Amino acid sequence: MNILHSLLPFLRWFPITRNTLRADLVAGITVALVLVPQSMAYAQLAGLPVVYGLYASFVPVIIASLWGSSSQLHTGPVAMLSLMSAAALIPFASPGSPAFIELAVMLALMVGVLRLALGLFRLGAIVNLLSSPVIVGFTNAAALIIGLSQLSKIIGVPFPRSDSYLADLWGVVSQMGSVHWPTLLFALGAFLLMVGLKRISPSAPAVLIAVLVTTVISSLIGYEHKITVPVERIHDELTVETMAAYARTKDRIDHLTTEIAQRNRELSAIEETTDHDAVAQAAEIEASIRLLEYDLASAKARNNALRIALHGMRLEGTTDAKGEPAFFPKGKVPSELTADDRTWRFEATSDGSITLTSGGAVVGDIPQGLPQFAAPHIQWDLVLALFPAAIVMALIGFMEATSISKAIATTTGERIDASKELVGQGLANIVGSFFGSYTVSGSFSRSAVAAKTGAKTGLFAIISAVAVMLVLLFFTPYLYSLPQSVLAVIVMMAVFGLVRIAPLVHAWKVDRISAIIGIITFVSTLLMAPAIANGILIGITLTILAYMVKSMRPRAEIVARKPDGTLGGIRAHHLAPISRTVVPVRFDGSLTFSTVAYFEDIILEAIADFPDARVILVIGSGINEMDASGEEKVREVAKQLRAAGIDLSFSGLKHQVMSIFLRTGLVEEFGRDRFFTSKETALRLLLERYDGSSSPQSPPSEPSPT
Repeated sequence: MNILHSLLPFLRWFPITRNTLRADLVAGITVALVLVPQSMAYAQLAGLPVVYGLYASFVPVIIASLWGSSSQLHTGPVAMLSLMSAAALIPFASPGSPAFIELAVMLALMVGVLRLALGLFRLGAIVNLLSSPVIVGFTNAAALIIGLSQLSKIIGVPFPRSDSYLADLWGVVSQMGSVHWPTLLFALGAFLLMVGLKRISPSAPAVLIAVLVTTVISSLIGYEHKITVPVERIHDELTVETMAAYARTKDRIDHLTTEIAQRNRELSAIEETTDHDAVAQAAEIEASIRLLEYDLASAKARNNALRIALHGMRLEGTTDAKGEPAFFPKGKVPSELTADDRTWRFEATSDGSITLTSGGAVVGDIPQGLPQFAAPHIQWDLVLALFPAAIVMALIGFMEATSISKAIATTTGERIDASKELVGQGLANIVGSFFGSYTVSGSFSRSAVAAKTGAKTGLFAIISAVAVMLVLLFFTPYLYSLPQSVLAVIVMMAVFGLVRIAPLVHAWKVDRISAIIGIITFVSTLLMAPAIANGILIGITLTILAYMVKSMRPRAEIVARKPDGTLGGIRAHHLAPISRTVVPVRFDGSLTFSTVAYFEDIILEAIADFPDARVILVIGSGINEMDASGEEKVREVAKQLRAAGIDLSFSGLKHQVMSIFLRTGLVEEFGRDRFFTSKETALRLLLERYDGSSSPQSPPSEPSPT
């Protein structure tokens, strides 16, 4: 039965009682009310059409609930991984394009395979590489990046996309004078409605109500008002020229992106061959890729500038003598024509036609129907390029899911198996990728809602997925008029709550090195955005380096008696030496290859500080292990000391260390009277032997040496 439960974890739900079913039904419906609008908002954050958020809220939710270990964890689109997915893919395809969607699904498959492998090999402990300050620093930076990236949608201006997020954000701020007021009013209205409902009725589905209200209002007032006309209908030379230049640069970007991907494929193929000419060919292709990437960056910068310029141009519409629509610069409509009362702005261009808008951006058409089964298209030439982002997303998503599960388990008493959770999350992403899903993970907000509303088993998540299925089948046409600024507000409110300063302040009090690494992670994540995965990689690298440096220099000091009779560091506590001939040295680290040099240094320091020393006592109760390098160094140091007329003794060695001394013959070589069971015994006998006295303020005597 235990084996069966390991293979099919959902069997633990049974038997399901009527009360359990009722609780899961209520929780599932409640979570679905949050899930539908959230998933659409997060899909846009990932650079995907909103329907892919719904796809990611269907099959992956079911798989994760069936094979996960937490009964209250809800899996699906989350803000952090949505942003990381977009950031990883933007260098290789334009957001929203078919190529971009293919890569998003492929990335989900990669993340799923990595998580599944970590779970099957029970490597969940690898997440310990992410220290708390690094996680907090990264989360704070990512939350700011996610939230502020929605600013352009809230004020209704274009968001430039380049390799520098901060420069892009400044490009948005510089357009504050071009705010589209109806868009901003919808965002503020949705925000006030959600905040007000949470205060008045915390149990009400505030997000869903805000979506429904704003969608109805948007539809009634004709918030989206677009028209597509031939370019000949634009009677302004500057506007037409700018539009044409924008169309050319857009085509140029698509061409360069495709060309770079093709060159990368050629490079991968060449690197797999053993031909002697391959090195020269690879160098030539790499050089061409660098030139193409430079051209791509220039084209993107040019395209961003043109898009912002077009947005700032205002047109007035009228009807010409033939009854056809015509558009002139604002205030320059010929006197014989009557201008309408709308102000038109550039929206898009395609095949010689121009789309103008006098309203705001809405979700638009959402494909109706369930996602179709289709194997993800694997672009092998990009697998290696996306691997760093995939491994970071796998770790971040796992950390997020397990931390949520454990937080909820503290109230439910449920035992969480991190490896099983990894398997469930991995399978959710793998299977989901065959149904058009992008990367998913455990959601804190939706899991909290599930726990609060009394979810008993993972069945609640399946019920929420069924609700999404019903939306895909029957209700997508009704979401057409949902303002995108409302989705942006939903994202902002979700992620700004993740910003925490107190943990870094507390870390500063406990361990300043860790706190500094957390701050560096925060700053580097901001500076390196949109490639935010690099920020946390820097944090992990610095954490490992700090740990290595710290482990190479363990706590080691010459000790003496404190007023209360215990031993403490001479320098730290400004103590008088116990003796000029007997020098006790405490070494609180393992004697391995990484610490042997420091062990030798502390012994040499003791000799330098006490030129009359006759014996060095190593208090070794803190030595947990010894390797071959450590044994060799101890033998070498003892030999040097003997040549100087100084003995080397040890006290309090643990069994595993003492056994090495015995097996290698060091005990016989040094003499058994050099090893003591405790530091107090050692000090008493050594002082009598070398100093002709006993230690002042020493505790009562103990048994003789080993």
